[in-house]
Amino acid sequence: MALLAAVVVLLAPGLAHAQDKTAFERALELGPVLGPIVAGGVAFGFGLLTCITPCVFPMVTITVSIFGAREAKSRREAMLLSTCYVLGIVALFTPVFVAAAAGGKVFGAALANKWVVMFIAAVFIALAASMFGAFEMALPEGLQQRLSNVGGMGYGGAFALGMVMSLIAAPCVGPVATSILIFIGKSQNLVLGGIFGAMYALGLGIPFWLVGTFAVSLPKGGKYMLWVKSFFGIVMVVMALYFLKNPFRALAALARPDTTFMLAMVGIVVVGIALGAVHLDWHDGGTGVKVRKALGIACTVVGGFFFLAALDLPKTDVIPSALASTSNDKQLMWDHSESEASAKAKAEKRPMIVDFTAEWCGACKKMSKETFSDPRVMTKASNFVAVKVDATDDEDPQVDAVKGKYGVKGLPTVVIYDSTGAERKRFNDFVGPEVFLAAIEGVN
Repeated sequence: MALLAAVVVLLAPGLAHAQDKTAFERALELGPVLGPIVAGGVAFGFGLLTCITPCVFPMVTITVSIFGAREAKSRREAMLLSTCYVLGIVALFTPVFVAAAAGGKVFGAALANKWVVMFIAAVFIALAASMFGAFEMALPEGLQQRLSNVGGMGYGGAFALGMVMSLIAAPCVGPVATSILIFIGKSQNLVLGGIFGAMYALGLGIPFWLVGTFAVSLPKGGKYMLWVKSFFGIVMVVMALYFLKNPFRALAALARPDTTFMLAMVGIVVVGIALGAVHLDWHDGGTGVKVRKALGIACTVVGGFFFLAALDLPKTDVIPSALASTSNDKQLMWDHSESEASAKAKAEKRPMIVDFTAEWCGACKKMSKETFSDPRVMTKASNFVAVKVDATDDEDPQVDAVKGKYGVKGLPTVVIYDSTGAERKRFNDFVGPEVFLAAIEGVN
């Protein structure tokens, strides 16, 4: 259990976050069939984990009785009532997640402001504190009672009850859903938002459907519910640090992208889990237990954060022969002033690479990490004038002017020009080293 939790704690922020191209988006790139299945499966898992927290799990049997599945005259009727209830949950979450993705452009631009990032990090810390038991997030009792009376008998009533019961479960659904919404907003991916919203809702609703349709007896509540809350708390603290590492780069200064460092971070996470980051409860004992849990959480958070920070860095584990071919005086060097770079390319009659990037653009960071840092690309493109245009703040008139000059409609955008100033190739999505090398072949 400890080792499994360690792996999940490490992977979950990467699965749900969008600093680089999110794992959900990368999953979508696996293909039109496999991609959505993988992304949806992870989202489903988050919903299922949310359902077995202390403030949702006890509601399952009671709620099934309210929408009438226990009194249904047949298995078919019970299944239809249960299905309508789950569809109500889906109908609530899916539009919210799609709307978050649709508003992602505004959210992405706001991330250029360190105060906005600090506010988001503070939200994550507050949500984590709630998961660790510092306080409870709950709707007023009177409002909860009113919501519980919504619906009534029949399929329409079950559907309406599914929508409002998600709100009643706010103490546990709220922190998880809020953190996911922030990441979905950053991804700006409508497909991702729809998949995540629907599958998260299905994961949250499947225990209700099983109990309502088959009269399944759920396991008794226990400490494992608190383990789930601790898990989510740790993930949210890692998320907070991950957001902060861009405006406060010193946070990740120790991270290194080599395999030894990453394995060391995995080891720290395992130590943290073993100390009691997940399975111990603050009320299990005296000061010793509290210290163990606090140290365990600290180790798990530190290990998880630095592991993810290392994943963001350009690779250093490269083929020795490739490294040997990259001399210090023959490397791709980046300028950061478009006007100076274009003037240099024109004056020196050199080809040019223009890379539009942003802090919130996952594919842009993936290009920098995997393509532009490839030794073969660095050598082959060393004769190019290369410039990175930071388009994080797309409300900036200067940024907007440069984007207009190059006809940029969205990110990522990489444009390749030859020495005469003629455009030779344009990429609007991530491409690997081999594709990029083929694109610049013969350009001079």
